[in-house]
Amino acid sequence: MEEPQPTATEPTPAVEASSELAPSFFEVPAGALTHLLAAGERDPKLPHDLSPWGMFMAADWVVKAVMIGLALASLGVWTVWLFKTVELACAKARAGRAADVVGSATTLADAIRQLAGRGGPAAFMVRSAEDELRRSSSALDHAGNDGVKERLGARLARIEAQATRRLSRGTGLLATVGSTAPFVGLFGTVWGIMNAFIGISEAQTTNLAVVAPGIAEALLATAIGLVAAIPAVIIYNVFARSIAGYGQVLADASSGVEQLVSLELDLRRVPANDPGSPASVAVPAAAE
Repeated sequence: MEEPQPTATEPTPAVEASSELAPSFFEVPAGALTHLLAAGERDPKLPHDLSPWGMFMAADWVVKAVMIGLALASLGVWTVWLFKTVELACAKARAGRAADVVGSATTLADAIRQLAGRGGPAAFMVRSAEDELRRSSSALDHAGNDGVKERLGARLARIEAQATRRLSRGTGLLATVGSTAPFVGLFGTVWGIMNAFIGISEAQTTNLAVVAPGIAEALLATAIGLVAAIPAVIIYNVFARSIAGYGQVLADASSGVEQLVSLELDLRRVPANDPGSPASVAVPAAAE
């Protein structure tokens, strides 16, 4: 007797077993689903613009104030660099030409004639020497030359000091920015990192996508501080060497003026009828 064959409408035991096991592959744990939904809710709030401008706009107001202050300091540094470069170049060229005239002049009257109408400390030194000789002309016959030389040396030293001090104006800003900008930027970084840690604790997550933007915003303050400080230090050192060189040029001019005055005083002691006494040597004290 033949066994009845299963019909198509009756499921076999294997099919029933597979249908019972199939749903288990698609089941998602409740905790994982909650975590994914929470992450999906947090993602739209993450700062996606990590450009310098985007980080600046997303930073705390204290960090913004630090960044703005450092940017203004950097602008001041480059402004000082521009103006002082032009000023130093013109002053050194003018002083160099005047020093060459003083060095090549045979008498003080010759130097006065060549520097007539010119400006600058070196030309002012020559005119100061002429003025000192005129003021002391009545006492030269009764007193020695030491008093004239001492007074003239003091006047020339004062002119040189005033010229170098005038050129040094503005370099104090470079020294201040170069020494304080990194620490100001570090203050902004510390403040920003504190805010980043507070945000991490409020978000209750250590996800790098949440932590990194706040720390990057904080580090941007230090970067701006270094951008302001490094050029300031370099420019300050360049200006210091340039001003020192300018002072040396003025010192050479001052030495040349003192030599011309010493020669003038010696020639005044030569008798007028001496063949070696040129009539045009003396400063025109009698021409007044």
